[in-house]
Amino acid sequence: MLDITGKRIAIVEDDAASLKYYETLLKDSGAFLSVYRNGREFVDAVTSGRENFDLVFMDFLVPLVNGIECTRAFRQVNKSAPVILITAYYSEQTRNEAYIAGCTEYNLKPVFPDKIHMILEKYLSPRPAYQSYD
Repeated sequence: MLDITGKRIAIVEDDAASLKYYETLLKDSGAFLSVYRNGREFVDAVTSGRENFDLVFMDFLVPLVNGIECTRAFRQVNKSAPVILITAYYSEQTRNEAYIAGCTEYNLKPVFPDKIHMILEKYLSPRPAYQSYD
């Protein structure tokens, strides 16, 4: 498993099976996980300044405030952290709205473990400041 010790990851998801899946995949990563079962809790946490994240896994159809609105609210306080929208619901309009709101990626469920690992490595693994060619 990729070592992302100290990184803060938000999971905005109301489906219990999906939450268990993320928790199982990320349990040995060293990251701090914050789980939000509805969009209102997430929006309140980030807009109040109580929470800040290095990466967000966002479901589209979460209760109270949907994933696109959550992303808009998050972008008001954090312009750079990746927001990975993951949904079973696909439409071209939703996909476009997600990107306009500030999502970094739009993925359809199911998202397999190698894809999650690839996302974590792409956005959270330390990058060397320079590469030496000895």
